[in-house]
Amino acid sequence: MAGRFYDDLEVGMTITHELSRTITEGEHMLFCAMTMNPQPLHIDAHFAAATEFGKPLVNGLFTMSLAVGISVQDTTMGTIIANLGYEQVRHPHPVFHGDTLYVTTQVIAKRDSTSRPDCGIVTLKHIGRNQDAEIVVEVTRSALFRKRPLD
Repeated sequence: MAGRFYDDLEVGMTITHELSRTITEGEHMLFCAMTMNPQPLHIDAHFAAATEFGKPLVNGLFTMSLAVGISVQDTTMGTIIANLGYEQVRHPHPVFHGDTLYVTTQVIAKRDSTSRPDCGIVTLKHIGRNQDAEIVVEVTRSALFRKRPLD
């Protein structure tokens, strides 16, 4: 299994994900279209040129989703029951078309499940940085993980 079980995660550990992703204009426009987000700051280059950024910004929800997605293979792939919640989302620096996203994950809390003895709840903090090592997204996520099966 590519993901990690509850037992494999320890509070304080940091996972540096090898997978990274350059964000293209096409996939960003597709995301905005699929989510029905007509915000001109994201989809209108002429409008965005007149802002302090001078060009379109990548939708923050796309950036957050991509950061979580990059983490899946090293954390939750096949080892979680469900995501329980996302909180403390921050976008401290803008993301633009052509930026590359690199992600690390920190394990910030874990506890046994009170209702499911074969599971535990883990809280992860995903931190996405661009190619210049600037933090562009931070999100805290809690998930219900399976414990390693007893053989």
